[in-house]
Amino acid sequence: MMRWKRHRRSRPQHSPAALRDAWQCVSLLLEYPGDDFAERVDAVDRALSDVTASVAEPLREFLVGIDGVSLRDLRTEYVDTFDVTRKCCLHLTYYTHGDTRRRGVALIEIKQAYRHAGVQLADSDAELPDFLPVLLEFGAVADPDSAWKLLNDYRVGIELLRMALQRRNSRWLPVITALRVTLPQLNGDDQEALAALIAAGPPSEDVGLDTSPYSLDPRLNPKPEPYDLGSTIPVGVPR
Repeated sequence: MMRWKRHRRSRPQHSPAALRDAWQCVSLLLEYPGDDFAERVDAVDRALSDVTASVAEPLREFLVGIDGVSLRDLRTEYVDTFDVTRKCCLHLTYYTHGDTRRRGVALIEIKQAYRHAGVQLADSDAELPDFLPVLLEFGAVADPDSAWKLLNDYRVGIELLRMALQRRNSRWLPVITALRVTLPQLNGDDQEALAALIAAGPPSEDVGLDTSPYSLDPRLNPKPEPYDLGSTIPVGVPR
């Protein structure tokens, strides 16, 4: 069984303010296109002048790409991209832990990081704590240092997400590209983990799932599948 290492990593190359702005923009665009989507798009558009050019360029590409696309079509495409297939899952612990007991532990660790920073998911929020838009908003408005550590802990998952979106020629690929600009390059251990996950898919367990705190959660995929790369907020964070 593969054991996932956590490494000390370099500090962000962007200023704290630029990093927070970038993460908030990505969070807003990766959320489901709800009734407030136009407002979120306007907020991102206004923020482009506050982020670095390397972040603004892919975000602007996304905004140009959705110009004229109906909200109904965006919703359908979003669900088909992120909810129907696990290859483009926005829940980061799935990539490295699959639906194993270790994933339940990882979810609790992320939730504890939120609580340690003095925030928690809103009672009305249906998302798990590893949902990428939630983690990014946590970093943008609450605790960027803890978010930086968590994003790097699951850096391989973000890379797998990018590869899957690229394969689908997804309109959300530039948004993940903008996020990757804010993170370090994969190191040697990460490259090995990435290759192993591409080959075998996420870990799985045949028995004992009932011992996980999240084992019966319907939001967890009951049937993990290998990676086939060839073929509302609120989060309760004070603003």
